[in-house]
Amino acid sequence: MTAPTEPHAATLTGLFEESVRRHADRLAVADAQRSLTYAELGALADDVAALLVARGITREDRVGLHMNRSVYVFAAILGILKAGAAYVAVDSRYPDARRDLMLTQSGVKVVLTDPAWKRGLDAHGAVTIPYGPGALPAAAPVPQDRSRPEGAASVLFTSGSLGTPKGIVLEHRNIVWFARNRSLPALTPDDRVGQVSSLSFDAFHFEMWHALRQGAAVVVLPTVPELLAAGFQEELRRLRITAMLVPTMVANHVVREDPDAFCALRLLHVGGDVVLPATCRAILSGRFRGRLLNLYGPAEITTTCTAHEVTLTDTEHDGVPIGTPLDGVGIRLLDADGRQPAPGQVGEIHVSGPGVARGYLDRPDLTEERFRTDMPGAGPGRWYRTGDLARYRDDGALEFLGRADDQVKIRGYRVERGEVERTLLGHPGVHHAAVLPEGEGEDRSLAALVVLDHDVPPEALRAHCARLLPEFMVPSRFVPLAQMPANEHGKRDLDALRQILADARGHAAPGEVGPSPTEAYLVRLWQDLLGVVQVGVQDQFFELGGHSLLAFRMQGRIKRDLKVVLPSAVLLRTPVLSTIAASIDELRQAGAADD
Repeated sequence: MTAPTEPHAATLTGLFEESVRRHADRLAVADAQRSLTYAELGALADDVAALLVARGITREDRVGLHMNRSVYVFAAILGILKAGAAYVAVDSRYPDARRDLMLTQSGVKVVLTDPAWKRGLDAHGAVTIPYGPGALPAAAPVPQDRSRPEGAASVLFTSGSLGTPKGIVLEHRNIVWFARNRSLPALTPDDRVGQVSSLSFDAFHFEMWHALRQGAAVVVLPTVPELLAAGFQEELRRLRITAMLVPTMVANHVVREDPDAFCALRLLHVGGDVVLPATCRAILSGRFRGRLLNLYGPAEITTTCTAHEVTLTDTEHDGVPIGTPLDGVGIRLLDADGRQPAPGQVGEIHVSGPGVARGYLDRPDLTEERFRTDMPGAGPGRWYRTGDLARYRDDGALEFLGRADDQVKIRGYRVERGEVERTLLGHPGVHHAAVLPEGEGEDRSLAALVVLDHDVPPEALRAHCARLLPEFMVPSRFVPLAQMPANEHGKRDLDALRQILADARGHAAPGEVGPSPTEAYLVRLWQDLLGVVQVGVQDQFFELGGHSLLAFRMQGRIKRDLKVVLPSAVLLRTPVLSTIAASIDELRQAGAADD
């Protein structure tokens, strides 16, 4: 099924105006507190654009976006674009140091924010957006649309190998191409698209533009922990969600606890990492009657460049295909010698097409390295070297195999290990550091092996990283070393480091198994979730290798087995097993008293 033929707007603001003309009175965006029609969203976006133009914002300027997910985010983005600028989204959960680094590096002139965040952002020109149509004085003129197809629309930051994040510059024409692409199943004005991604994640382009271009409604969902606590399946039904793009690692975790979590959807897209055949099998074998699509694509090619509709037959293989190129996309695999490998052999994915980004912000060296125009045997055009490895199977399907460089995927996010290592080296007690991934699939996390100048407890290293890095980049484990192992070439011996990690995990310090039934239950649960042989009542969840997605699974299991909803704040504040057990007992007693 393809979208109906319509006039071809060349900018995102033009694309949205087409939808306003067609669907003025239909619901455009909604959150838990409020909703806006297409006409109301357009009016509020005009207010934001007028506000920015009055402050001197013009074409190719960059405006920061540091807001909680709400309907006002969509008005802010549209207003920024109409003023001719590009938006730089910064997740409001990022540490202040990370936030400030991204805003400074991107050279923003203004930051649109919520009132709660304004004080910490005054140094970056913080401005709270007008809440509600007509919030600006009536005399404020509505500016003409300054956007251009070749103008910058969005700057997305990903982890950088040199210790600082790198900004990907996407143009209007890149995102317009993606929003209009007919290779993806069409939405209708009756669809309600669930919005769950971070504003700084490229999946947000799917949630916003794929929906608004087709007159659908975007519904801002609670956070993943809140959805899990309330029941994923129940919440999607209550909010009448019909389509979603779910980060692969979230899908893998959620389906393990509830195979029918997404049964209310007619369209379920997964992307961001390797989806497990078992996950797809569980979805397709249950009550789900919609279409399941596996998407692939780095942010540098605008969210998605290949798609595959998954069937039960696909789950009989070791991996689920990432599919065929979207309309306009070229895919080439090249081996280490720059030649196309034979079928079944591994090569690095190179991508061309209208979605290929302008490049990296103020990094011409890195742009030249990753974006090339000299593809052997190809016609004119730019190609992006992804760093991802794949192969063509015997049936012609393209199968993603992982990374070719030091970059790893942690819960769907791209992480340069070097950036985490440099952050650790910024601690005065760390002499040497190596960061390695451990675990597979959705259980993958980072472990840090550190040579210390003096005794530094793991919680101090974790706190240091948490001040500077997003949560998914903070190592789950810290293993002290007397010295960094080296190979015969004088380089770090990765095999030796992996063995040290395996030994440390298999021989976790024993602790006394708690006498209470709840403590004993948590010991067994942690052994299962964390893969640790011995767990004591004074052990801490995150020090044993836990991370946020495993915490979500733990909350789901506790709710299922003990009929208790454990607040995330309890786990984050005091992640010690005995303390969590005591909190669970208190919640159970309170529930019994209420009954």
